[in-house]
Amino acid sequence: MHLAHVNTKHIKSLLSILCLATAAIAVAQRPLPVTGSWINLFHQDDRNKYSNPEAIDNTNPDMWRAKIDQMHRLGIEYIIIMAVANDGKADYPSRIMPPAYSEERESPVTAILDRAATYGMHVFLSIGWAENQDDNLKRPEILNRQMEIMDELAALYGTHKAMYGWYLPVEDCLGPVLPETSVAAVNKLVDKAGKLTPGKKTMISPYGFFCSDFDNPTFAERISRLKVDIIAYQDEIGCVREEFPLPRLRENWKKIKAIHDKTNIELWGNCELFTWEKGLNNRQSALIPAAQGRITGQLQAATDGGVARIISFMTCGILDDGSDNFILGQPGVSATAYDEYQRWLAGDEKYLLLEKSMSGTLGNMAKDATNPLFDGIYGTENPNDKAWQKLNPGHTDFTVDTKGCSRIFLRFLDCMKKDIILPYKVALSIPDNNGNYSTVSVSDISHYPNDLHDTWVEGIIIQTPETENARITILCDGTSLIDEITLLP
Repeated sequence: MHLAHVNTKHIKSLLSILCLATAAIAVAQRPLPVTGSWINLFHQDDRNKYSNPEAIDNTNPDMWRAKIDQMHRLGIEYIIIMAVANDGKADYPSRIMPPAYSEERESPVTAILDRAATYGMHVFLSIGWAENQDDNLKRPEILNRQMEIMDELAALYGTHKAMYGWYLPVEDCLGPVLPETSVAAVNKLVDKAGKLTPGKKTMISPYGFFCSDFDNPTFAERISRLKVDIIAYQDEIGCVREEFPLPRLRENWKKIKAIHDKTNIELWGNCELFTWEKGLNNRQSALIPAAQGRITGQLQAATDGGVARIISFMTCGILDDGSDNFILGQPGVSATAYDEYQRWLAGDEKYLLLEKSMSGTLGNMAKDATNPLFDGIYGTENPNDKAWQKLNPGHTDFTVDTKGCSRIFLRFLDCMKKDIILPYKVALSIPDNNGNYSTVSVSDISHYPNDLHDTWVEGIIIQTPETENARITILCDGTSLIDEITLLP
C-alpha cells in the first residue's frame, strides 16, 4: 500500500495495532529493579548485627559517603533515611537535641545529602525518631516532636539539591483497615510538610499487607483520604507473615493497584531483601540476605501487580560488594548476594527463564504435553501446589526427545523448613549408535545458606549437544520437588 493512499481510517487502524503491540511488550517486560533503599543510621538492636553493627562508628560521614557510592553502583536512585534522631540525640545539626556525632565532624545526614547530590540521587528525609523506633503517634508529644524535627530539617535542607521529600515513619498496621488515628496523623504531617517545603513529595511505608481486608469499602475509603504522594507497601516476604506468602502476594498487589487507580497516590513496592538469622520478626535475630531466587519472585510479583517503582528496606548492609573500607553485612554472604543481584540485573539467562516461567511466558517445545513435567504448568512457592512432582533420595532418570533443542531448563523448589531440598547434581547423557548412554556433562547445584524460613524457586540450565534424545539424571540427598523440564530451541 502506498502512503499516498493511506486515509485517516487506515492511520487510526495502524496506530491501534501499534498501541496493542506496545502494550504486549509492556506486559512482557522484565521485573522492575530495586531503585530505592532505606539507610539506617543507628544501631538499635540485634536485627542490625550485620547491617549496622554496634561495634562500628555509625556516625562516621566517610562511611555513609562510601555506602552512597555503593548504592549508586547498585542502581539506587532514591535514598530513604529511616531516622535522623534516636534516644534524644540527632544525626543532624539540631537545636532541640544534642548531636549523636562528634561536633568536630560533618553530620551523617549532611554527608548523605551532599554525596547523593553528586549522583543526582533523591533523598527522603525522616522526621523520626522523636524518642526511638517505637514512636507512637497517638501520643501528642511524639507527633509534636516529629513536627519540630521537620521544622529543623526544612530550615537546614529544604532547598538542598538532593532533598526530594519526606518519609513519614507512620508504620501502623494496614490490616484489616488503616486506623482512623493513622489517617489523621499522616495528614497532619503532610499538611505541615506542604507549608514548609512546597512541592516536595511525602511517603509512608505501612505494614499489614497480608492481613488487609481489600474488599472492605472502609479500607479503600481510608486510603483515598490520605494526602500523601506515595505509599510504598511492605511486601512482608522477608517477615514471612504467612507460611508461604508469595502466591497470595501476587493477588494482593493487583487488589491494591485497583484501589490506587481511584486515587492520586503513587503505588510503590517495598520489597524486603532480607531474611532472618534466627527467629522470625525478633529483635534478637539478625537481618541477613535472602536468596536471589526468592527476590526474583518478589520483584516479578510487584511488577505484574502494577507498582510504579520498587524500593527496599534495605540494600545497605544486606548487599555489600566489599569494595570499600567499611564492609557491612553478613560475612561472605552479603558479597555473594550483591554479585548474584548484579547477575540478575544484567539479565543472566537463568533468571530470565525464571522470570518468564513466573509470568507465564515461557514456552516448552517438549512433545509430551500429557506428562506433568512437560505441560507448561509451573508451581508456585508452595510445596503443596499440585504442579510439583516429588523426587525421592537417590537418582531419578528422565529420557527426553531433544531434537532441535539446544538447552534444557529445570525448575526446583527450595523449602528447607519442610525438608524439601535442592538436588545436588544434574547429569546429561546421550546415546551412541548402539543405544548406550554416556555422560557428557554434570552440573552441580549450589545450596544457598540462608534458608531457614523461606521458600523459593531455583532453576538450572543444561546445554545439550545435537542429538535425537538425551537422558537427564537428577541426584538427590533428600526429598526434592521439580515442576517442569523445559526444552528450549
